[in-house]
This record gives sequence, structure tokens and C-alpha cells, in this order.
Amino acid sequence: MAEILDILKQAGLKATPMRRDILKIISSSSHALDNQEIESQMGNIDRITLYRTLKSFEEKGIIHKVTDLLGISKYAICDHACLDNHHHDHQAHIHFQCDKCNNTYCVENVEIPQIKVPNNFTVSGQNIILTGNCDKCQ
Repeated sequence: MAEILDILKQAGLKATPMRRDILKIISSSSHALDNQEIESQMGNIDRITLYRTLKSFEEKGIIHKVTDLLGISKYAICDHACLDNHHHDHQAHIHFQCDKCNNTYCVENVEIPQIKVPNNFTVSGQNIILTGNCDKCQ
């Protein structure tokens, strides 16, 4: 719990019970979670409040969002280095989506190849998703 309080403090956010609970759920998960998965673990929660909390966490570099191949937004905890206002620099990594369970995992420490885009194109983000079977579904 102390780590969660430290993360919120470092991000300049008040440690409300709702923020603490949402952050605890996301940080304790082995895979990225969608809104419904978070809601189911929270019990009775206002969806607008959840949306705003996730948006705030994302803006502060606490979590990052990945859109899976089904078009579902999922959220995962960021490396603590993101809290130093370098969120986008540190979140360039690959994601893996399991074909069987549909869980999406962050794959860190894999070098992403330099991708050359045509002249006059500007890259504003990237989403590289590998698919297959996760270790639990093998």
C-alpha cells in the first residue's frame, strides 16, 4: 500500500480511496485490464468516475492504455520512470494478446525495430501487438 501512496503522491494526486483501489487492482494484475474487469473487482462504482480516474492516471504517466485487436481499451501500470514526465518515451514497448484468453500483456525489454514511414507522414504513436498463446494457455 505504501508504494501506491508514493506513486499517487509523486504524480501530484490525492490518495482517495477510489484512486488507491483502482491503482491497486491495475498494479496487481499480470495483464492489462479493461474497464469491465476493473469494475468487476471494484464492486459498485460509477463508470464516469472510473473513466476520469483512468484518464487522470494515464495523463500523469501512472498507467498506459493499449487498444487490443478487438478494439477494447485496456490499461496497465507504467514503469516508475514514466512519472518523471517522460511517459511516452518509456512506454514504447510491444504488447502480446493471447488468442485463447484474450489477455493482453506488456512485453518489456524487447527492442522495437526502427520503422521508416513515408516522407510527409508524422508518427504520433504506435501499437505493436503480437498474438499467440500465453504461458497459461499453452
